[in-house]
Amino acid sequence: MATLKVSDQLHFQIQHVSDVSTSRRQGMQLALDMGFPHADATKIAVVISELARNILIYAQVGTVIVMAHRGLDGKRGIKIIADDNGPGIPNLDKAMTDGYTTSGGLGLGLSGSKRLMDEFYIHSEVGRGTNVTAIKWLR
Repeated sequence: MATLKVSDQLHFQIQHVSDVSTSRRQGMQLALDMGFPHADATKIAVVISELARNILIYAQVGTVIVMAHRGLDGKRGIKIIADDNGPGIPNLDKAMTDGYTTSGGLGLGLSGSKRLMDEFYIHSEVGRGTNVTAIKWLR
């Protein structure tokens, strides 16, 4: 697992369970270093963990990038980008519904992640992979 820090940007190759915990821990630390309250940093860590875990379960390998982000209006925040070349999600609407699961979990992963963040975008193509971008703004 390689981690790069380039001016408030962390890049994680997700391919082992340890990569999930490393990305979660370092992403939370970046959020705290940026001035996020502990509660918001914890929410960010949960989303990083969920997206990294999904990569591991469904695609086996992918990347998670966590970076400082500035909006067009000058707002500061943190952006999480999770990307894989896995099987894709056949029905995004269903996948974003509370309680829907294909892995035997609670079915709150993607929908819960969306609720924890201020912005959440997901694009998936069957046979090509999935890309999720999530943003939490610093208040």
